[in-house]
Amino acid sequence: MTPERRTSRLSRRHFALALPSALLASGCAAPHRGTGRPGDPIVLTLLSHYANGVLKQALQGPVDEWNATHDRVKVQTKAVEFTDLLTTVMVRQAAGLGADILHPYCLWNGQLVQAGVLRPAPPGHAGEITRGYGEAAVDAASVGGRVYGYPTEVQTYALYYNKRLLREAGVDGPPRTWRELEETAYRTARRDRYGNTLVQGFGLSTADDSTTVGQTLALLNAAGGRFVAEDGRSTAIDSPAGRAVFDLEHRLVVRGASSPGVNVYKAFRSGQVAMVISAGWWTGSLKTLMGEDYRDVGVAPLPLPEADGRRATLSTGFMLGVNTASRHPREAWEFLRWLNAEKVRVESAKAGGRATRMSSLQVSAGSLTGRADDMRMLLGAHGDANLRPFVDALAYSVPEPNVPGAQQAKSLLRKNIEALWTGQQSAEQALRATRRQVDREVSRSW
Repeated sequence: MTPERRTSRLSRRHFALALPSALLASGCAAPHRGTGRPGDPIVLTLLSHYANGVLKQALQGPVDEWNATHDRVKVQTKAVEFTDLLTTVMVRQAAGLGADILHPYCLWNGQLVQAGVLRPAPPGHAGEITRGYGEAAVDAASVGGRVYGYPTEVQTYALYYNKRLLREAGVDGPPRTWRELEETAYRTARRDRYGNTLVQGFGLSTADDSTTVGQTLALLNAAGGRFVAEDGRSTAIDSPAGRAVFDLEHRLVVRGASSPGVNVYKAFRSGQVAMVISAGWWTGSLKTLMGEDYRDVGVAPLPLPEADGRRATLSTGFMLGVNTASRHPREAWEFLRWLNAEKVRVESAKAGGRATRMSSLQVSAGSLTGRADDMRMLLGAHGDANLRPFVDALAYSVPEPNVPGAQQAKSLLRKNIEALWTGQQSAEQALRATRRQVDREVSRSW
């Protein structure tokens, strides 16, 4: 459910060596594929990372419903941990054992399309997707202007804040501008007499790619910047917007408002972080883990460099698409339409309330989809107010770039951000290094 926090990549030089062990690790065997003759239904395999917990159960519900109501076409789910998903997709594809339906992280779409794994959506389905989802979700599910699947889980980024810590520091509410963000961060930060961090005013963390890179790209988008140029062949972070973001983060660390070595996920729920940028999936986790203390949590739109600026933030997500190797693409696309586009009555909603099965699935697991109308109906007037900024952000979020070298580009960006935070590089050096390294990676990937 949290792709931003887990990434994986299979390099070309390790592909041949990884093949035997990966096949064994994934328990890979040739899936049963029926002929469609009477008594021998077509069996579609669906590979995802919904391997355990709430999401595994949530996905199995509609799959069981489909299987109970469709005789000729059945769906069989297969799952691996997210950290193994990209490797498993590529290894099974090379072995001729690819699943009919794939559930990739949209960051990988360019790589998968280049490798010939994903089949473009047929015109009817592409039109359904374009009409039914927000622009960012459609863009994330597209490569080179062609739609490749139905968006599923979509995560937007916003500002989490601790109301109690802000109140104790004499701050009336969440910041709206970067200047207010800095002022609030310095006022809420606290250290003991030995210099140890007691409270981070603004949480920066080196926990993983998404924690480090996600918050930085969200700020970059809010400043009107981009990580990768529109043509996908170079980075655009070495820009006035990129410098502003790197300078902001550098000041927060140098002046003691941020301590990147602290695990921000644990520290925030313990009341040791006043503000942090993260994605909407975290809301349900905080609500469960914090108990009564969750009442101190607020969520606001991302602060902007200037009060009159145009809103923007980051979005990440997944999609369901059809494998080029599938022998039954028409049936696979029809199942995806049924799951992601067909609207059914929602018992818990007001009279007449309808939503797609995928939207209901995601909300039941504390997540969102790219269908804002579904989200507002499912969350309703009595839903958690902290989810509303994330739903609103569907209208103005910017998707992660999904060019062929996107995963490696993200890892390179993380390395340079961490070098900035730890004082190994200045903002200017970090920007130049990022531009040089990412340009080389994305240009090579084409």
